[in-house]
Amino acid sequence: MSFRNQTILPAVRKWKELEQLLNSEYTYIVILDSHIAQLKSMVKIAGQANKKLFVHADLINGLKADEYAAEFICQEIKPAGIISTRSNVIATAKKKGVTAIQRLFLLDSIALETSYKIIGKTQPDFIEVLPGLMPNIIKEVHEKTCIPVFAGGLIRTKEEIDLAIQGGAVAVTTSDKELW
Repeated sequence: MSFRNQTILPAVRKWKELEQLLNSEYTYIVILDSHIAQLKSMVKIAGQANKKLFVHADLINGLKADEYAAEFICQEIKPAGIISTRSNVIATAKKKGVTAIQRLFLLDSIALETSYKIIGKTQPDFIEVLPGLMPNIIKEVHEKTCIPVFAGGLIRTKEEIDLAIQGGAVAVTTSDKELW
């Protein structure tokens, strides 16, 4: 299984990386680091190349990652989706009809249990599990939530991508250009 025929979601940090992907086979691209003044142009240029951007709301310089920022992103920037660790950002994205991706840092059992509670309240469209090197946890998260899972963080090889997909992830987010 894949996410809309993509098993890899390239995650870019710089304009040049985005520009390199405009002529690629990838439709969906993740924007990790950006500046508020660049976002609208990034989404526009990507759209002209038939690309869709998922914007990581927590990593936008110049915006506080809260529901007001999420509302601004949805209404003014108009990305395909918003990624955030914050449940209020996810809830706002869902209300505005923008794909909502809840990012989870699963450090231990307590973080996992807390995440299940958050997901139960926000019901995101997708969950991004970090680190993505835990196929058993990816499978568990998907089974407990019935929400499709992206795997991300610390994935460095094609074999690790395959393990995440075999574990139930629909796609892997990675900033490693060698894996694109």
